[in-house]
Amino acid sequence: MGRRNNTNVPDFILMGLTDSEELRLVLFYLFLLIYLVTVLGNTGMILIIRLDLQLQTPMYFFLSHLSFIDLSYSSIITPKTLENLIASTKHISFGGCFAQMYFFVFLGITECILLSSMAYDRYVAICKPLQYPVIMSPSLCRFLITVSYLIGFSNSLINVLFMNTLHFCDSNVVHHFFCDTSPILALSCTDTRDVETMIFIVAGSTLVASLITISASYASILSTILKINSTSGKLKAFSTCASHLLGVTIFYGTIIFTYLKPRSSYSLGKDQVASVFYTIVIPMLNPLIYSLRNKEVIKAVIRVKQKRESTRNLR
Repeated sequence: MGRRNNTNVPDFILMGLTDSEELRLVLFYLFLLIYLVTVLGNTGMILIIRLDLQLQTPMYFFLSHLSFIDLSYSSIITPKTLENLIASTKHISFGGCFAQMYFFVFLGITECILLSSMAYDRYVAICKPLQYPVIMSPSLCRFLITVSYLIGFSNSLINVLFMNTLHFCDSNVVHHFFCDTSPILALSCTDTRDVETMIFIVAGSTLVASLITISASYASILSTILKINSTSGKLKAFSTCASHLLGVTIFYGTIIFTYLKPRSSYSLGKDQVASVFYTIVIPMLNPLIYSLRNKEVIKAVIRVKQKRESTRNLR
């Protein structure tokens, strides 16, 4: 990432979201509030899952890692965005920009694979309930988590290695609020077609494989639910995967809107709004979606609270 012979640009300037000083101040307080909720929500989710024995199941094992990824995901984007909203200079070093881009891709791809693993978990829970404890063994859960991180790591490494072959000559103004791949590619003074093709193939194949896994899982889930005779049984089955389905829809919806579309429909304003949503807002929404719609999490919070109160009384 530090190959200075590839560039005459020592750093980059992140243009941010707006030039209006009043709007920047409003966005600063809004994003700060969202980030605080994100940190508290995801940290709280991780702690509750670790502290409550009744949540030591595959679904909550995956959910704890999703909370960790969302917390990390938000932390590599939001603090720098907050700094740039109130700072007079909006510089980010060349190495810092590539590091932000690396971790952004790493965590984003890891979350995609993790969501597909969670979809498979819901498929087994609904379509093969009697075999669930055997199929979703601790060893398989650890394997799926390891694979998620390894795929994210390798995708991000390939992305940054290809990006590092580019030359940056004159312009260092990034028309975005963080170092995403597309706006950095736009600054290169060399032909980027081969790099774009390789990045698209690697990242695109991963996203497609993840979407196919999720779609196949939910197709089987839907087929199984439709075969249930009682309405209460259908509702109970659907409720076990509703939170995950909502989270997947929001996450993939914004990614598809931002990245999987023709260049002719590119709009800086719309893309930045979508980017704000999946980099800053979604990490806050996930713990709310999975906790508020899940009675087990709410009960676990009550149990942990009662346990701590009883421990204090004993003292």
